[in-house]
Amino acid sequence: MPRDPDATRARILDAAEQEFADHGIAGARVDRIAENAQANKALIYRYFGSKEELFDAVFAQRSVAFVEEVEFDATDLPGYAGRAFDLYEQNPRTLRLATWYQLERPDGALPEIMASNDAKLTKIAQAQAAGTLPATFSPLELLTAVRALSMGWTLHTPELAQLERPSRERRRELVVEGVRRLVAG
Repeated sequence: MPRDPDATRARILDAAEQEFADHGIAGARVDRIAENAQANKALIYRYFGSKEELFDAVFAQRSVAFVEEVEFDATDLPGYAGRAFDLYEQNPRTLRLATWYQLERPDGALPEIMASNDAKLTKIAQAQAAGTLPATFSPLELLTAVRALSMGWTLHTPELAQLERPSRERRRELVVEGVRRLVAG
């Protein structure tokens, strides 16, 4: 059977996404990634260089997928927050990877993420200049608040997680309404 480098690379990225989401960079083990990907450990290093570079590849891939899956519209930030909430609910690994990234890569500067953030901030500034969004908050403050609201239900303390939460539909409604009020001026 001929080897398929693209398929092997995809299996490695999938296995690495799960490993990094569960254990972060420091706790992840290349041996487990290789085993779960049904790939040779040496291939991981050949394709990605190091465990840290593999994490960066996984995080960049997940971030690009998020941008492709969750349409950003500066004139409809409540809708964007709802779509982001949906993705976080459907794929909790996205937030787990983002949390590990923040913890273990505090000075990170992946080009894909920087470009996406710059584009969003520019669109918010343009909407503010056009009067579509209030200028009460800077673009960075506004984007940060919208993201915090969309992530909020998955990023609370274990003690709050033990309490009975509102339904998924109600949580989404709260996110969208919170952002609607935020941008109402």
